[in-house]
Amino acid sequence: MITGGTGSLGTALTKKLLSLNVKSVRIFSRDENKQIQMEEKFNDDRLRFFIGDVRDKDRLRRAVENVDIVIHAAALKHVPTAEYNPFEVVKTNIFGSQNVIDVSLDEEIELCLAISTDKAVSPLNLYGATKLSMEKLFISANRFKGKRKTKFSCVRYGNVLG
Repeated sequence: MITGGTGSLGTALTKKLLSLNVKSVRIFSRDENKQIQMEEKFNDDRLRFFIGDVRDKDRLRRAVENVDIVIHAAALKHVPTAEYNPFEVVKTNIFGSQNVIDVSLDEEIELCLAISTDKAVSPLNLYGATKLSMEKLFISANRFKGKRKTKFSCVRYGNVLG
């Protein structure tokens, strides 16, 4: 499952995963219109779409049932918007990420991979600070998971052309 699956990175990941002969890919996002466009673009029976927000732990829990891998790409990422709406960015990028961690542990997901950003390195803005916080939450989840099998990992995704 990919949170934020209708974004640019989620769409690219979906294209790659479908080329690897995966059994199914779940797309979890808030944008109904983008889900419809994505469904038409790929036209693949292995895709399943869930309307939801990482802020909603109950909906997230339902979406990850019987999932092996969660790729957490959901975020509010536009720097000027983040500076103007700081509470919303914290709720999505930090609290939403904690929800992903909690649900992944509860549902015993095998791998939970967080997508971060180069802006998390010595952050100068709120967006970078929230992504750095997300990274720290994900890495520390490996220490407090107890005997659960879930592995948590992060990758930093820099600005890419095309």
